[in-house]
Amino acid sequence: MTSQPPSPQETVPTCYRHPGRETWVRCQRCERPICPDCMRDAAVGFQCPECVAEGNRTVRQAQSVFGGAVVTTPYVTYTILGLIALVFVGQLLTGDRLGAALEMNTVYVVAQGEYYRMITSAFAHSTGLIFHVLFNAWAIYAIAPYLERAFGHIRFAALYLLSALGGSVMSLWFDDFRVATVGASGAVFGLFAAIFIVGRKLKLDVRGIATVIILNLVITFVVPAVTGLGISWTAHVGGLLTGAVLAGALVYAPRNNRALYQALALLGGFAILAALTIVRATSLLS
Repeated sequence: MTSQPPSPQETVPTCYRHPGRETWVRCQRCERPICPDCMRDAAVGFQCPECVAEGNRTVRQAQSVFGGAVVTTPYVTYTILGLIALVFVGQLLTGDRLGAALEMNTVYVVAQGEYYRMITSAFAHSTGLIFHVLFNAWAIYAIAPYLERAFGHIRFAALYLLSALGGSVMSLWFDDFRVATVGASGAVFGLFAAIFIVGRKLKLDVRGIATVIILNLVITFVVPAVTGLGISWTAHVGGLLTGAVLAGALVYAPRNNRALYQALALLGGFAILAALTIVRATSLLS
């Protein structure tokens, strides 16, 4: 801070932002006179608002491990869990009419153009099998916050939604068109794959998550054959493959212009899934 007492012949300077206010304090960077309302604390003395803003632009903002703003609270994870809970309660209250309106159903998707079902089905679950929603919610609660902190809010949200969409796209291609599916399992499998990819990149022990993936794949194919319980292998495998590819693109994107490469990878993934959807829908309609 610089301050000098006035001499009898010297004119008292006024604040550059408030000309009616006299002041002898000057900004440490640009030396313009500043009044108390314009003073901003600096390492030494005070700075004006413009110099403070200019300095902030040169400060590198902290980022998560693979880009995106640092995450302290995993809001996206909590939002997903909240939506799943709300939808499940809504299904119970409506006699599952809400679930029927949100489920992945090839007939409605293709014939009626209700493509939103390919995403909304990931937030609905079987009301007759409470374990279904509890397992998916637990899996999201256990692993999603870690991924959200690694990728940031936006990248994680894109990874989750595109994994869910990937499961629906595979269902569209390989399921009987009369089969309707619900559940976040496709997205969860995508998160499993992402945890594996992140662990490999960070040189962590990934045997645990590899075991989880293998066991769940075994359950996916064996349980329906033995018990007749309906489990959508297409949603699981589609979500797993989508999550693996997208997580790989996010994790191994070059550091230079990483945000650009990651954005292109996510947009490219969506474009490919959309193209596959259009091709399949056109084939079924024809």
